[in-house]
Amino acid sequence: MPTTTHLFLVLAISVLLHAYSAKCELQLNYYAKSCPDAEDVIKKEVVKLYNEHGNTAVSWVRNLFHDCVVQSCDASLLLESINGVQSEQESDRSFGMRNFKYVNTIKAAVERRCPSTVSCADIVALSARDGIVMLGGPRAEMKTGRRDATESHLNVVDELIPNHNDSTSSVLSRFQSIGLETEEIVALLGAHSVGRVHCKNLVQRLYPSADPTLDPDYAEYLKGRCPTPNPDPAEVLYSRNDRETPMIIDNYYYKNLLSHKGLLLVDQQLASDPRTSPYVQKFAGDNGYFHDQFARAVLKLSENSPLTGDQGEIRKDCRFVNSD
Repeated sequence: MPTTTHLFLVLAISVLLHAYSAKCELQLNYYAKSCPDAEDVIKKEVVKLYNEHGNTAVSWVRNLFHDCVVQSCDASLLLESINGVQSEQESDRSFGMRNFKYVNTIKAAVERRCPSTVSCADIVALSARDGIVMLGGPRAEMKTGRRDATESHLNVVDELIPNHNDSTSSVLSRFQSIGLETEEIVALLGAHSVGRVHCKNLVQRLYPSADPTLDPDYAEYLKGRCPTPNPDPAEVLYSRNDRETPMIIDNYYYKNLLSHKGLLLVDQQLASDPRTSPYVQKFAGDNGYFHDQFARAVLKLSENSPLTGDQGEIRKDCRFVNSD
């Protein structure tokens, strides 16, 4: 008669093997036979959209983060609210996200070439890969073969996506739980070198008095961008993450942290926490090394618990699960 311990070990090994085999099903050039032009079509659309709307590239990077950190890289983020089921886009953690309509543009182009073949989850991953390059960052060799979720994960979004005011310990714990190491986490947060932050998420560091960890001159600049402690979320009141190179993924983010010009509290704490500060200093001094670690972190994030094989589905429209 098997003991309880024996049964537990068998079950644990089975779960680990299943997770490992699912992860291994991702591969480079997954669509080489089923849709050989898939990656070229996606890249062409990403470049076209970037030339028309440069901020789309930032959206593709943020989409990858918000999709993959919530349970799985499964395009659940793209599902819209329908029949009483709410979208992950309605979470406070998704505040300020935009350009979802242009994901549909990319998907439509792929569908014209290869109907019902390329997943929305792979479009999220590949558009992020190409968007990072458009923003001057490194190319990450994304594997493909993901499938799409058939349900929203809104119920766990708030607990799985770190808040801009979370402690370093909380942020490290969350990302370590999906396999990222401390150096990779610090590198991944380097994505904050592009884009912007709405004043709604900044005013806690400015009012009623400025956070003493902020450079005083920078605090005054931010008060000029955010002149009220109660900004209207519907108004476009924001500050760029990085004033020097606002649309380039580079190590100015870390240089700013060392100068006490971190925009969000979660950013600034990286420079003072002994677990993360050595990496901040290393990245600030070597942009090439930062790019190497950023690419490594993005790849690891993109491979978080993907749906593969016969799991999930290939959505025809990224906004809705298939009806048939």
